[in-house]
Amino acid sequence: MSFYKTIAAAIALGAAALTSVGSAGAADLPAKAIAKKAPAEVPFFLVVDNRVSYSYIFNAVQPGAWSVKPNGGFDPNTAKQVYSFTHFDVWGYGTNFFTISLFKSDHNDPAGPCTQTGGIVSPNAGFAFTPASCAGATEIYGLFRSTFGWNQIFNTKAFTMGPLQNISFEVGMDANTENRYFGAAKRDVVAGLQFAFNLPYKGYFNVAPLMYWEFANHNSFSQCGAGWSNPCIADGNTSFKPTWAVETNYYMDLGFLPENMQFFSISGRAGWYGKKGTDTEPLPASVANGVYPTKIEFNSEPIRLTFDASKAMWGEKHSHMIDVWVAYRYWQNKFGLDHNNAVGCSVAGAGGTRVSTGACTESSLYSGVTVKF
Repeated sequence: MSFYKTIAAAIALGAAALTSVGSAGAADLPAKAIAKKAPAEVPFFLVVDNRVSYSYIFNAVQPGAWSVKPNGGFDPNTAKQVYSFTHFDVWGYGTNFFTISLFKSDHNDPAGPCTQTGGIVSPNAGFAFTPASCAGATEIYGLFRSTFGWNQIFNTKAFTMGPLQNISFEVGMDANTENRYFGAAKRDVVAGLQFAFNLPYKGYFNVAPLMYWEFANHNSFSQCGAGWSNPCIADGNTSFKPTWAVETNYYMDLGFLPENMQFFSISGRAGWYGKKGTDTEPLPASVANGVYPTKIEFNSEPIRLTFDASKAMWGEKHSHMIDVWVAYRYWQNKFGLDHNNAVGCSVAGAGGTRVSTGACTESSLYSGVTVKF
């Protein structure tokens, strides 16, 4: 169901409560009783939904992390276990969405101080490779998005026409921290509009053109004194240029199935993020120094098939208390890095060319279980 359909339904329920004693019924009540009858209040939060998930990404990748196969090819794949908490609510003027996840990689994506799979390369040791037992890296990633509906703000239905359900202001922020050698610590903000459309079978499709600004991150390889980069950044803290973004998401029940099979739904998302300077902004682009322009990033989960296990076992009353799902995940130019040329995505080839390791393009099966509480 569209978020705004949910708002409308909740408001309708509140209005029904307020008018349950209508003018016709009021004529039969004593004036004293009418005076004492307090009107029902519409709750501040019309919907509150909290969930926890465990999921598994079978073939994730991480820029800068790969191993060499016996035949000389590259293996950038790393399985990741994901532990997530998600909150969603609808209130009188819009929606709020928040999620925080912990990603735990296998050994092909090492934690610091390892600089690559299975070892440490130190500039102080002449860049000699020193074998080491490398634990898998851990990343914590948080995201929130909030919308403010124009129909609700301006008390109108002017922004509902045909399949268009509403237009909203949208704001949000992303943040992460990693225990990899380069110590990434991404911080970004987004702001713009969201257009919400209805789909059949209680479905919705949202599209949001946004301003995206990754105002802070960190890269220890470009830090002065580290011995990796010249020119360098004094503290390794990067700050990228504002750019554009487009985020979309959809949901639809498979309501065309026979009634005894209506336990399935599909959903998905996609995000495009524009070029934001160089990959170690504010350092200027320099092939000799290993600094490349960023590329358009495409981060998507084009389809997720969800099985409402609790509804199948215990009936409609327990719908979506336990969901089991499987999805396909595709992410190109991960974090804006050029998947063909950036140092974290490729190695030097013959004649000054670069050879991609596949570490910046993720194509994977993704599956998990979600519990509502």
